[in-house]
Amino acid sequence: MTYSIDFRKKVLSITAPENLTFLAGSKRVGVGQASVVRWSQNLEPPRTRTKPTVKIPWEALAQDVEEHPESYQYKRAARVGVSRQGIA
Repeated sequence: MTYSIDFRKKVLSITAPENLTFLAGSKRVGVGQASVVRWSQNLEPPRTRTKPTVKIPWEALAQDVEEHPESYQYKRAARVGVSRQGIA
């Protein structure tokens, strides 16, 4: 969930004049402490994703299913080189 910039400014305006810590300010308004810290560094929400995308090699996955049809997902993920959640 993305909070509006007005709300972010309001939270920071509450914490600054009262000399509240990020933890105290976050508890007062009901958001996470990490969110308040991030907002103090940059008010604008990120527009792009910072993590690289991971593509599952479908050919390698199909070949692994043919060679090991009774394999567990975590073993298949290790052989193909992706996470278990990616296989699921």
